[in-house]
Amino acid sequence: PRSPPSELCPGAGCGNSALSHDLHELGYPDVTSVDFSPACIATMRARYAHCPRLRWAVMDIRALTFPDATFDVVLEKGTLDVFMVEETDPWHVSPRAAAEMHRALAEVSRVLRPGGCFISITFAQPHFRKPHLAQESFGWSLRHVPCGDGDPSAFHYFLYVMRKGQPLDPSDLALGQRLHQLPAPPDRPPPPAPPDDDEDYLLAIQL
Repeated sequence: PRSPPSELCPGAGCGNSALSHDLHELGYPDVTSVDFSPACIATMRARYAHCPRLRWAVMDIRALTFPDATFDVVLEKGTLDVFMVEETDPWHVSPRAAAEMHRALAEVSRVLRPGGCFISITFAQPHFRKPHLAQESFGWSLRHVPCGDGDPSAFHYFLYVMRKGQPLDPSDLALGQRLHQLPAPPDRPPPPAPPDDDEDYLLAIQL
């Protein structure tokens, strides 16, 4: 079996999630979590003071202060969705939101080591999220995996997995190039259901 990555940043906008601690307990040795809120980071640092290899930092995902090529893995859960909160039409994202998303993703790409993996967990469906992720300048490949209970009528969430140093498929590259030119279809998909606290997606992540 593959050994755990040596440097893992699962908390790009960690909030008060137990994800970082869960990964630590699963055997990932060096885990760094960041969040924009000083109060949040202080709380998490105190809560997990008994785990010295869990590191916490106040940081903006759009302006990370880590050196280039720091991490084997970067993982975010819902942080990128914040940039879309004020968008009223997901088919026509505002230039401001697209630029903020690009800044965050460019920073993630910068801190990933060659061969490193970026994992994004979200309810955002592929036709909305893939154009932002499929930018050639990030230097990574892209695939997505739907996760859910198998009920076709239920809402699913998605794992987007980017591998640094691998090329985009031509179809994904074309999506990225048409980021601001996506036509609005006659019928819109229903809005995603709010996430619950179940983090069983850990079982679906293969690093």
